[in-house]
Amino acid sequence: MKILLLLLCLGIVFTAQGQSDWDGFSQDSVQSALDDVWQPFYYRAAEQDNQPLAVVLHTWSGDYTQTQNSLAQETRQKGWNYIHPNFRGPNNHPKACGSTFALDDIDQAIGWALKNLPVNPDSVFVIGASGGGYATLCTYMKSRHRIKGFHAYVPISDVAAWYHESLVRDVKYAHNILASTNSEDSTLNVEEAKRRSPFYWENPPALRAQSSLHLYTGVHDGYTGSVPITQSINFYNKMLRDAGAEDSGAYVDEETIIYLLTKQAGRETGKFIGNRKVHLQKSWKNVSLTIFEGTHEMLTDVALELL
Repeated sequence: MKILLLLLCLGIVFTAQGQSDWDGFSQDSVQSALDDVWQPFYYRAAEQDNQPLAVVLHTWSGDYTQTQNSLAQETRQKGWNYIHPNFRGPNNHPKACGSTFALDDIDQAIGWALKNLPVNPDSVFVIGASGGGYATLCTYMKSRHRIKGFHAYVPISDVAAWYHESLVRDVKYAHNILASTNSEDSTLNVEEAKRRSPFYWENPPALRAQSSLHLYTGVHDGYTGSVPITQSINFYNKMLRDAGAEDSGAYVDEETIIYLLTKQAGRETGKFIGNRKVHLQKSWKNVSLTIFEGTHEMLTDVALELL
């Protein structure tokens, strides 16, 4: 009992879940080239050469120690390389939330992994949920690395819109956005919020010609979760518009969006992801959108298989 109390006082008691998730993983860090701040990460090297690399990005309020949606043990079981970078921690200050600092942190962590782990450079994947999905979209738009696939679950794509959506769902996130965008007196700095929103960024088609982007969102998110499905739908449609897609059937039209939002269901597709019904699936070239039966979540049981 005395030993337990001592450990508690020292702050070094972890949950059993946290211990199991990071068993077999190591820590290291990279120093930011922009402000010299060290950003730590968990990683694990594959036991065989030329293996895929999973870059798993933490959520909006998390950091590199976060075990939720880390896919750490799932990746270990597959024998892949793995890195779980910190990129300024929770999105509640200006150097986080899609900033140049945060995105460079992610790129430096990927660069470290490519140099130090037995990675097949043609099999690098970036994946994240919620704020990690947001960071995945940011990385898709601005990373300097050649990456095979980006998988964003329930992502935020438009921070300015999400601020107003959060005011009626979870005020904490609205406050986080204000703190991240140099806003004052509870008035959103709209232009700064847009500067942190991949929805308003220029699509890099040449850099991503060999990459795929996959968006997944639970049909009930926005009702039982914090990020409306329109954050994914609108970004998918943007990707098609930016690429000049002329096939109107490839887009998600307004009638379908209204149906999904009001019915919290789609028309019958006959498709499933794992045991989840697919309410809508759209794709055009290397971009896809899947709306599944679920809420604000990553489908961790099938996430790596979908890569």
